Amino acid sequence: MTPIRREGEDESRLRRRRGLSRSSPRPYRGDPVDERLEDPSLRRSLALFLAFLHEQDDPVACYSLLARDAVDQVEAYDGPVAGRTVVDVGGGSGYFTEEFRRRGAQAFLFEPDVAELGEKPPDSTVMADGYLLPLYDGVADVAFSSNVLEHVADPQTFLSELVRVTRPGGLIYVSFTNWLSPWGGHEWAPWHYFGAERARARYRRRTGKPAKHTLGENLFAVHIGSTLRQVRARDDVTVVSARSRYWPFLAETVVRVPGIREVATWNLLLVLRRCPT
Repeated sequence: MTPIRREGEDESRLRRRRGLSRSSPRPYRGDPVDERLEDPSLRRSLALFLAFLHEQDDPVACYSLLARDAVDQVEAYDGPVAGRTVVDVGGGSGYFTEEFRRRGAQAFLFEPDVAELGEKPPDSTVMADGYLLPLYDGVADVAFSSNVLEHVADPQTFLSELVRVTRPGGLIYVSFTNWLSPWGGHEWAPWHYFGAERARARYRRRTGKPAKHTLGENLFAVHIGSTLRQVRARDDVTVVSARSRYWPFLAETVVRVPGIREVATWNLLLVLRRCPT
């Protein structure tokens, strides 16, 4: 049962009783009997942005911070992860898996690309395709996928597999960079607005090396509107939240505005709850 605010109790004490650290984002929705609490701070968004600017020259700092922030978000929605089974699908070098484990979760990384694993992937890493995970139905308390959906040709099959391996009542965390986001073209953004091939050619001229991503091969044009319609049409999940992952304010509001959301959201975070069977 989620603790509610006691009379005269300040927010920091309430958060400690909920099992959230001081660095955790404030719960995005309060308890039904509690007031709605603030979104994460501008300081948090700025720190993530500055770390992102150094993704290439300091990936450890960048992805370690992103992992801490992502697990904070999971805990803000679902409570402490200690003792829970977490499936990290497409987690690359394992920063998210390691952070879940640091907080006491039984976390496992499933990654299809050996080149993404780095020199020392987490113990018990499994090479597996997100379309067909080698797991029984309903084994995970949390199915987690960060910035993977835009890299799969069939996002709905990928999402269905995340849902399948999540137990009834479990949480599904999915974020992705939508195509019309300023970062939609990844390393050749924002020039993707003028065409993918033109943007790739510009990247090669500027850097002297080929771009990592190719539209239609390992990067796909995934849009927020169509993704939300498909998820909301499912009868096996409920949408807990659909929001900009990094915005410090109005993070859910911007996602409700067709057209604008495709550019302004930057990165969509979907938090889903597996329906009881």
